[in-house]
Amino acid sequence: MPVKSGKEYIERINSNLPDVRIAGGKIRGEISEHEAFKGLMATQANMYDMQVAGKVKARLVYSSPLTGDPVGLSYMQPKTMKDLVQRRTMMETWANVHHGFLGRAPDYMNTAIMAYASAAGVLEEEYPAYASNLKGYYEYCRENDITLSHVFIQPKTARIATFLRTFKEPEAARIMDKNKDGIVVRGAFLLDTQGATSDEILVYPTPFSWTEAEDNPYSFVFAVPSNLEGIRFICRESFSAGDSSYDYPLSSRFEEMDTLVVFDDVTVPWDRVFVCGDERMASRLMTESNFHVYAGTQIICKNIAKTEFMLGTIEMLVEATGINNHEHIIEKVAEVIVAVETLKAFKLAAEKGAAVDRWDSMLPNRKPLIAANVYYQKMYPRIIEIIQLIGASNLIMIPNERDFNTDIRDQLDRYMKGIDLDAKKSVQLARLAWELSVSSFGGRQSVYERFFFGNSTVVNNRLYAEYQDSRAKYADRVNRFLT
Repeated sequence: MPVKSGKEYIERINSNLPDVRIAGGKIRGEISEHEAFKGLMATQANMYDMQVAGKVKARLVYSSPLTGDPVGLSYMQPKTMKDLVQRRTMMETWANVHHGFLGRAPDYMNTAIMAYASAAGVLEEEYPAYASNLKGYYEYCRENDITLSHVFIQPKTARIATFLRTFKEPEAARIMDKNKDGIVVRGAFLLDTQGATSDEILVYPTPFSWTEAEDNPYSFVFAVPSNLEGIRFICRESFSAGDSSYDYPLSSRFEEMDTLVVFDDVTVPWDRVFVCGDERMASRLMTESNFHVYAGTQIICKNIAKTEFMLGTIEMLVEATGINNHEHIIEKVAEVIVAVETLKAFKLAAEKGAAVDRWDSMLPNRKPLIAANVYYQKMYPRIIEIIQLIGASNLIMIPNERDFNTDIRDQLDRYMKGIDLDAKKSVQLARLAWELSVSSFGGRQSVYERFFFGNSTVVNNRLYAEYQDSRAKYADRVNRFLT
């Protein structure tokens, strides 16, 4: 079938009926009407609608190599520079709808499954059946426009540090059994963002090497429907405080629910298994698929849209309070402008430096994208701090929209107005800045950006390793200079 519409997306998720728990209860009925999910689903429905109608449709789809029907462009394996530009344009188009606040917009995992399937050749020699499974699953996702979530990490009790301290077997997810139907998996995973509002879930945990077993029960990669028997999604508290786009302009639209996913002896069918028991192969597929590079393009498009949005918010705050000529304000705004332009430079360098890889894919230059991950992890908290410093007391004294419908409206109109902004618009701007920088929604966004591709040690080590040859070359240049 071709790309789905927003209506089809909502109908499909509503009909899935996975086991979702939130605030002490189990969700029953249509999840699209639940206050914790309705805003996000409405936003993504709008994004899916753009694929089937409207002026930008051509930017979002391409012809299926199997049927000729329009399918999501983020599924396309890029073979040429033109393909790479088309993919990037598609990602920018969606990013400018969610303004970078959807860390797991659908094109993120579309890109991921494309990268893994393109590198299925890694599995061919030793595991041809798994290679076939992976390529078949990619085609299934592409042809059915599957909304996919994923889990890569496990709870703290599952980690090697627990074993080293207690010498007890960690509570890591593992394969409990293998039978004619598939593998039986028990354990828990986090952080499954959008797990409850997706069709399927890709499970790709970091394998544990503390066991010397040749067939490592802790190493596996597979994908299953979100409503498969034995799977449960346990939600955190919702950060959407209400559905008013005035009072909660961001969380009412972009609140992505994060979940702990529990697998209670879930049978994963053999045709959905991509790696089973081979830790080395799981590591190779992750590395040789260039997942971090392809996903890096989607991420930098998201981050540019987000930073431009924050710069726009800062500009409105500055103008509304008449402080646009203050030197210390100009300095702060200039920092955010530099951030926008730095990200755009990283994006351009990655695209212009692209080359064909061993899988005949046009691969962006990885170094600028990995550097961008390190940079944004440090820059995002600073931008939030700048919003707080400029917003100041305006981020605290924020009446509710309903206050403007009461007998105190005249007083609010007199005392809450800004320069060239009436009181209601001025308060609305303050509420936006508050959600960005002070609210629970904003706090979650800050933590998310700090750990998007791993903690600072992980992303710095990734960049350091990637620059090994370059570091040696530059050192040799200096050594020759000193000779």
